[in-house]
Amino acid sequence: MAIKDSELILNPDGSVYHLNLKPDDISDTIIFVGDQDRVEKITKHFDSIDFSTQKREFKTQTGYYQDKRITVISTGIGPDNIDIVLNELDALVNIDLKTRQPKTELSSLNIIRIGTSGSLQHDIPVDSFLISTHGLDVNGMLHFYQIEGISNPEIEDEFIKHTDWDKNKARPIVINNSKYLEKYFEGDKIFKGMTGTAGGFYGPQGRVLRLPLQDAGLNAKLDSFNYKDFRITNFEMETSVIYGLSKLLGHEALSLNAIIANRANGDFSKDPKKTVDKLILYALERIVNI
Repeated sequence: MAIKDSELILNPDGSVYHLNLKPDDISDTIIFVGDQDRVEKITKHFDSIDFSTQKREFKTQTGYYQDKRITVISTGIGPDNIDIVLNELDALVNIDLKTRQPKTELSSLNIIRIGTSGSLQHDIPVDSFLISTHGLDVNGMLHFYQIEGISNPEIEDEFIKHTDWDKNKARPIVINNSKYLEKYFEGDKIFKGMTGTAGGFYGPQGRVLRLPLQDAGLNAKLDSFNYKDFRITNFEMETSVIYGLSKLLGHEALSLNAIIANRANGDFSKDPKKTVDKLILYALERIVNI
């Protein structure tokens, strides 16, 4: 049965609605960045660029780094944007856009997020790199999908107990990364840990300007959570949804974090751009081997 026009929206040229992309415009290896200006900070290292477009905050460039064809996409900020980007990318490779029907043979994308994040732990300093072994979803977006079988209920239950999680909030979800991708990016100086994914920058991450928080002690509870060597190392706004939707859709996903702030120590990187640039080169040197 064909997917209705109202559910899979295409532009007049046949491209997917928000990303403005057609199937041939992307590679099967895709780098996610939040900031649209970071796209060219990555592609400036490419040997060639054969496609470029932008619609709203979604900027895409595809080209070659050495002999590897790679697509770089800016997702913007937050779980809602990841929902758009991942569903439309999946449509490009797994739905026939002419017949509007899912393909019988499905393709799997390799998705690597290169992002910035703040550490919650004293021992993970600014200007370090961190691989997200898990995404801790505390924003609720994934609950709109059937998520049975992709989460870790045991860890979730311990987290709920430890934080005295408010029942008016969505149940936290813990999702594994892609172990297939992780092995390409491991290193002696790379930290690993569970990454919390919030639905906002201020209140959801414990920041107070003028509005009081429902749980003013939540960040301290996040810092102190420790269960079977699982601890929450950093906080950002995309990783858990990238992991969750990738698991559901059959894609491989890994989140690489440039730690530019340490919330526990109150530190902020003196040169965050340099740290991000180093992570970009670190990632590109390893992506070519996938």
